[in-house]
Amino acid sequence: MEGFVDFTNRSQGRDQLFRATQYTCMLLSYLIENKADKKKLVMKLKQLESSMSSGRKMFRLGNMVHAFVAARRTAALPEMVPCLCLTASHLSRALYFVCDAVLWLRSVGLQPHIDRPKWHTWATKCYYCSLLMNLARDWYEISWRLEQAALEEKTKEKFFSQKDGEELNGVKSDGLHSFLHQLVQVLKRNPPLLLDLVKNLCDLSGPLDTLGIYKTSRGVIGFCGLLSSLVGILTLASPHLKLKQ
Repeated sequence: MEGFVDFTNRSQGRDQLFRATQYTCMLLSYLIENKADKKKLVMKLKQLESSMSSGRKMFRLGNMVHAFVAARRTAALPEMVPCLCLTASHLSRALYFVCDAVLWLRSVGLQPHIDRPKWHTWATKCYYCSLLMNLARDWYEISWRLEQAALEEKTKEKFFSQKDGEELNGVKSDGLHSFLHQLVQVLKRNPPLLLDLVKNLCDLSGPLDTLGIYKTSRGVIGFCGLLSSLVGILTLASPHLKLKQ
C-alpha cells in the first residue's frame, strides 16, 4: 500500500498542471466571451477546460486510497484539534474521490445511467467539508501562534519600564490594529501556514457557488482556481513551503 501511495504522490504534479490549465482556460474564456470575434477561441478554451477536467478525474482514480492512508496517519497525532480536523478532512476527501470516480465512469460512458447532478452535489459537499476542516486547522495554528506572540510581548514588557496608564490606553484604543498587526506578522513568519490558508480560501469559491451558498462568476472561480493551483505547484516544487500534517 505504501508503494501505491508513493506512486499517486508522483501524479500530484501532473494533476496540478492540468488544474492550472483548466482554470486558466475558464478565466480566459470568461474574459473574452462577450467579444464577437472571439467565439471560436472561447469554444476551444471551453473544450480544453473540459478535457483537462476529464484528465484530472482519471489521474485521481486511486487517490481515495491515499486519502484513507493519510486519515489513518493523522488519527495518531497527539494534539486533539489537528487530529480531528485533519482526519475529518482526509475522510471527507476520500468520499469526494469516490464520488469523483463514479462521475468519471459516467463521463466515459461506462455507467451512462448514473444521476450526474446528484453525484456531483455529493462530491461538492464532501470537498466543501474537507476545505472547512482544513480552514479550522489553519485557524487553530494561527490562534496558537497568536497566543505565543502575546506571551512573548508580555515577557518583553516585564523587562522594560513603561507607564501603566499609557500602556493600557494604547491597548484599549488600538486593540483591532494590534490584532491585525500580530496576525500579519504571524503569517509573514510562517509562509507554509500563509500558503495553506490562501489555497484553502481560494478553493472555497467553487463549492460555495455550486452549492448556492455564495453565487459568483466563472471569472472569479477561474482566478481563484488558478491561484490555488499555482500555490499547489509551488508547495510541490518546494516541500519546505508545505504545511506539515
